[in-house]
Amino acid sequence: MTDSLPKAQSPFNPETHRVGRVLCFAAHPDDIDFGAAGTVAAWTAAGVEVSYCIMTDGDAGGFDPAHRADIIAMRDAEQRRAAELVGVSDIHYLHQRDGYLEPSHEVMRDVVRLIRKIRPDVVLAMHPERNWQRIQKSHPDHLAVGEAVTRAVYPALENPFAYPELAEAGLEAYKLPWLWLYAGPEERENHFVDVTGHVDAKLDAIHVHVSQHPDVAAMEATVRHGMQVNAARAGLPEGSSAEAFHVVAVNGPGTIAGF
Repeated sequence: MTDSLPKAQSPFNPETHRVGRVLCFAAHPDDIDFGAAGTVAAWTAAGVEVSYCIMTDGDAGGFDPAHRADIIAMRDAEQRRAAELVGVSDIHYLHQRDGYLEPSHEVMRDVVRLIRKIRPDVVLAMHPERNWQRIQKSHPDHLAVGEAVTRAVYPALENPFAYPELAEAGLEAYKLPWLWLYAGPEERENHFVDVTGHVDAKLDAIHVHVSQHPDVAAMEATVRHGMQVNAARAGLPEGSSAEAFHVVAVNGPGTIAGF
């Protein structure tokens, strides 16, 4: 996996910042596949342990009324199969209601609990800021994921006195090194991952979510084009594909402790 962005613009340098474990947050089944499955595939191919946390069951998704009774089970099966295709088997759900997700303390506590349990090097989550260029990226549940995770990451995650019941259960405070945000405003993106070798895996994962795609050809064309545009923005050779992120250094050598 290579980083094509000049190091002065991205705080993350893959040559020196090693990643062994990643926890990815999303609102609905298929969000990670659209936003980051190429990067996930690159990580797992390199031996990185990747876990998913889907905050809702996707119960308001789909287009066929005949699927309503089975939509939760259907979307869970789709997500698990899609995850397998990019090397992920560890999937968690918060079981919030689709369309009603809020950055509540209940959700934030569950986020802190899972991060403290997994203790990843990178937390990857949807962006808390709205994308006005393509508002479909900014479903209210997506924004709620970004806000809940960002609030949880600092200060609650590393504050031993936040949600004391977690520490009492053996989940000690944890300083997260990196927060990677996806599906946000283009002007916030400061890091690109070359996923040229993982385009097919990403598209295969997206295709698994058959309940969500009324126009498969248009969906695939849009995804391919978006990755090519990202590669051009990153200065990669013609024919390349990339995924874009807003990378935030949460804790590093120069971080000053404090709440």
